[in-house]
Amino acid sequence: MTDIFILIPGRTSKQGTTLNEGKYTEGYQTEINTLKMNPDDMERLDIAEGEEVRMWNEHGSVVVPCCTGKNELPPGLLFISYGDKSSQLMPGETHGTGMPDSKGLDVQIEKIAT
Repeated sequence: MTDIFILIPGRTSKQGTTLNEGKYTEGYQTEINTLKMNPDDMERLDIAEGEEVRMWNEHGSVVVPCCTGKNELPPGLLFISYGDKSSQLMPGETHGTGMPDSKGLDVQIEKIAT
């Protein structure tokens, strides 16, 4: 089963804190490689805390663990911290800014069969 969601990559305070410890530390890697999703969406798609999902669009595809965004995220909206995984879903065009469009990305998502 696949659904279309809106992905909003961004920076978090935890990402900044763990960056001070190093980009290759477990804390930083967990922060940039974990997708946050509305708990109702997770329940509807039968995705448990920590289970992996495949997320893709016309620019790329990634597999990431999923956790609840609690009530911070409305249904249909996803969040992942800026990093390698989020970059794989962004278009290459930067419009002269040096930063590709990174907000409001349409993505599809499906639970990885176990």
